[in-house]
Amino acid sequence: MSDPTLPVRVPLVTEPWGVLKSLSAARRNVLSILPEIATRQPMVSGKTGKRWHMVMDPGAIRHMLLDRLEDYPKSDVTKNLLRPAIGESLFIAEGAHWRWQRRAAAPVFSHRNVTNLAPIMTAAAERSAERVAQAGARAVNMADEMVAATFDVISDVTFSGDGAFDRDAVHKAIDAYIAEAGKISLFDILGFPEWVPRPGRVMSGAALRQMKAVADQAIDARRMRPSGRIPDLLDLLLAGQDPETKRQMNTAELRDNLLTFIVAGHETTALALSWALYLCAFDPAVQARARTEARAALGTRAAQAKDLPALPYTRQIIDEALRLYPPAGIISRTAQRHDTLCGRQILPGDTVMVPIYALHRNHLLWENPDQFDPDRFAERKAIDRYAYLPFGDGPRICIGASFALQEAVIILATLLARFNFTPVPGRNPDPVMILTLRPQGGVWLMAEPLGDSA
Repeated sequence: MSDPTLPVRVPLVTEPWGVLKSLSAARRNVLSILPEIATRQPMVSGKTGKRWHMVMDPGAIRHMLLDRLEDYPKSDVTKNLLRPAIGESLFIAEGAHWRWQRRAAAPVFSHRNVTNLAPIMTAAAERSAERVAQAGARAVNMADEMVAATFDVISDVTFSGDGAFDRDAVHKAIDAYIAEAGKISLFDILGFPEWVPRPGRVMSGAALRQMKAVADQAIDARRMRPSGRIPDLLDLLLAGQDPETKRQMNTAELRDNLLTFIVAGHETTALALSWALYLCAFDPAVQARARTEARAALGTRAAQAKDLPALPYTRQIIDEALRLYPPAGIISRTAQRHDTLCGRQILPGDTVMVPIYALHRNHLLWENPDQFDPDRFAERKAIDRYAYLPFGDGPRICIGASFALQEAVIILATLLARFNFTPVPGRNPDPVMILTLRPQGGVWLMAEPLGDSA
């Protein structure tokens, strides 16, 4: 029975499961196979077809993601799921191929470039608020609205409204691929070679080919005709080069990275905002405090980059939403060499996971971990860096983290300054992870418009 004083959560496993039961559960919700003990221990190990370990100890996680990065590449399961869609892009590539791409792309997400793109976020926040207002006195699925708002942002910062790029086609192809490919295949868990066809994944090939063709055409067109405005993501990537080798991305590399940024850049931010709005409706006192902050900074206009220093509590709400509902609920690595974590032996080929959902709710690291409390982040320095990983960490930390956080604060502050959000009885979202941790069933809220003097 769920506790009505706590926000929704995933019921975790309290007894051992076999491989078939685990697979069946994982196809519905990957997080449902996490053992509850993972929220109370530094490490849990077992064998389900292959040896696996779940690591919740910040020191051991630092060892994996920073000190011994090369010994813990992304797992074969992760690569097999995503390679058909995003190739050998930054998210998947390893070693030298990853390093040169990262060096070439890093300047694209500099503080200056991210700030220059803020007006696009402000305009999207304004359009989102207008759509919510037009809905009138009825429930709004704010999860769908946040997907629309963040896709507005990512398509504008990627292609500057370029008519050569069919946004709807790419959006539909991405959703179709995630729906099919995201379901964990037993072949992946058992380590079958990549060339063995995966049930359900074969079906999505045509949509993927179409998506890649559309992106290739848009990139080739831009090479011939720059956007002519503030450089957008594609302009910056076209101009980018590895400072060490002077290598630049070819069309296929640009396309794979752009599709990565489009997927990661809109869905993860949309999820953070959806969960943040759910939590604000769940806790009216938090919402009222954030609204007071937003009103003081903005009045009723849309938030801008210059407002961010005046919106610390809004940022804390985003941080706490990312703690309770991290978009990437699990990251998985495959050990390459013998090692020791938390005094336990790691063998080459072992799957070593960081279940971020369990890490963020671990009783050894957080006080009352299932409670919604944005004040945890009032003193960020008190939080162990490797106890909180919504964007990963180490050299492979998400390259777009600052972009996502800026966008989320701009949109959330704009909405809270204009509306009072309340839950719809009996319509709680269900946290379900396939590739990302989504609010299944939507985030249905009543949005009451506020007057200028509210």
